[in-house]
Amino acid sequence: MERIDRAQARAWLATAVAEARAGLAEGGIPIGAALYGADGTLLGRGHNRRVQDGDPSAHAETAAFRDAGRQRTYRGTTMVTTLSPCWYCSGLVRQFGISRVVVGEAATFHGGHDWLAEHGVGIVLLDDPECTELMRDFIEKNPDLWKEDIGD
Repeated sequence: MERIDRAQARAWLATAVAEARAGLAEGGIPIGAALYGADGTLLGRGHNRRVQDGDPSAHAETAAFRDAGRQRTYRGTTMVTTLSPCWYCSGLVRQFGISRVVVGEAATFHGGHDWLAEHGVGIVLLDDPECTELMRDFIEKNPDLWKEDIGD
């Protein structure tokens, strides 16, 4: 699998952060994602819409995946997400053979990225301060909503 450098990963993360901020502005949970093709083309983007749509499956990674539409293959693609993917979204990555995941942060939630790495998915963990601050602020102001979304 071709590696991406951290500068490219950070540039792609900006798309996911913009999505997270859009979700927050809509009254939702500030998690954003984007799916990039093997050639670096933005295929799809989205944000968590569980609150806005009343749909527990409307996670950011799912939204980005759906926005990308049907692809012949997901080999070589990169899912970029502001937060370590939950088990549901980690399963999506494995199910469709997405090659790598760029994680903005895993301090507020350590999702399934270790499991993905154990199964051959490339992981780039950026520990991005903006992503961490966005989630910490949200969790502090909305602890019940966060627990509901994260399954606690």
